[in-house]
Amino acid sequence: MGFIALGINHKTASVNLREKVAFLPESLAHALQSACASTGVSELAILSTCNRTEFYGWSDDKQAIIQWLSQQRQLSLSELQSSIYFYEEKEALRHLMRVASGLDSMVLGEPQIFGQVKVAYQHAQQAGTIGQQLDRVFQQTFSAVKRVRTDTAIGANAVSIGFAAVQLARQIFTDFQQAKALLVGAGEMIGLVAKHLKEQGVQHITIANRSLERAEALAAELGGAETVLLSDLAEVLHHADIVISCTGSQLPIIGKGMVERALKKRRYQPIFMVDIAVPRDIEPEVNELDDVYLYTVDDLESTIEENRRARQQAAAEAETLIEQCAAQFVQEQRAQAAKGLVLAYRQQVEEVRQAEMVKAQQWLAQGLSPNDVLERLTRNLANKLMHTPCVQLKEAAATNQHQKLAWSADLLGIHLED
Repeated sequence: MGFIALGINHKTASVNLREKVAFLPESLAHALQSACASTGVSELAILSTCNRTEFYGWSDDKQAIIQWLSQQRQLSLSELQSSIYFYEEKEALRHLMRVASGLDSMVLGEPQIFGQVKVAYQHAQQAGTIGQQLDRVFQQTFSAVKRVRTDTAIGANAVSIGFAAVQLARQIFTDFQQAKALLVGAGEMIGLVAKHLKEQGVQHITIANRSLERAEALAAELGGAETVLLSDLAEVLHHADIVISCTGSQLPIIGKGMVERALKKRRYQPIFMVDIAVPRDIEPEVNELDDVYLYTVDDLESTIEENRRARQQAAAEAETLIEQCAAQFVQEQRAQAAKGLVLAYRQQVEEVRQAEMVKAQQWLAQGLSPNDVLERLTRNLANKLMHTPCVQLKEAAATNQHQKLAWSADLLGIHLED
């Protein structure tokens, strides 16, 4: 058995198929135990996100896992196999390291996937499907990701509109955790912005949306946020230090007059505003106000493009680091595999030594001189230690096994003349 990785992702499978094979967190423990029991896989972890479902395990039969997944999700084998990729040994480890480092993500270098890999590891631990071997694989992966994040700039620059908006806001506010954020809209982009703000420590978030139900659903996902109707926007705008807007409105919903009134109530404390909607949600004239810092999606795009190029350069460095980490781990694993052989050989030599020592003590007791005893002891030890290698070397020479002879010479430290 060896380490394998197989699965589907956003590059190989449609959203429809990815949804069918995804595992909810609460079902992972049962799925892991069921898969191990049904397939004979000795150790297993499952990573399941919106973009991928992958199996990492110790097995010599990838088909068993595919068949199990087919039965669990009532999918045809042909449908699965056309989308599944498979790696083993070093390539499997390299793949896991690339995934955990964000090198295989839709957004190059995104950090969230590392946390998701850690959660997958924790679920497998709780399910009892991780043993010593798979644990070493994950620990080596975590170590590799730490090196990638420390030694390269793969995660240093924002490459998504939402993240760029939050990073820009962070540069402006000295005490970001105390800043109050107003998010206008409750769609996917605002959802991502909200999560980034939470991750960066912003405690006070208000969501304004046409549908209060949708705003409350997003607030629940965040673990708590205030919600207001879009029609009440003017009543809450003056409380906000940060305003990020992205709605589907065809006309601006935040005008210059509304912002002027908010600034007056704020006693002209500055407001940072980002309009990432197309068409725009905030009138361009708002930028004429002295105490407003207004950025549009175009302002962010130029920054993001520069950051993408920087990440691509960092990604090349990260790939080299991962290759080194994977090669080192494989080498250590091979050395570990020889450990049992080395111990057995040492024990065999020790048994020979002890037997000859008993004989030497008997010879001394019989009155033989120490020199004679030493001569017999060393000759016997040499003959017994050389016997098996000499037999094997003669057999290899007689059967023209030149490769075995050359390897034996290296093992014994002997230089053979051409």
